[in-house]
Amino acid sequence: MQIKKYRKKPIIITAYQTDRELLINTLEGTLKANVGDYIITGVNGEQYPCKPDIFEKTYELVEE
Repeated sequence: MQIKKYRKKPIIITAYQTDRELLINTLEGTLKANVGDYIITGVNGEQYPCKPDIFEKTYELVEE
């Protein structure tokens, strides 16, 4: 088995930063979002929370 490098595909998502705790129904079950987490809506309409440090390393703002 050979280990290879992969890059995340450049897809555009929508997201907002929450100002309250939320329970988000995801494809993996119910997850808790804390104040400051980003709530991401994926390309198929699925939602999931993302911690701010991970979000900021993974995504950049798209200017329209």
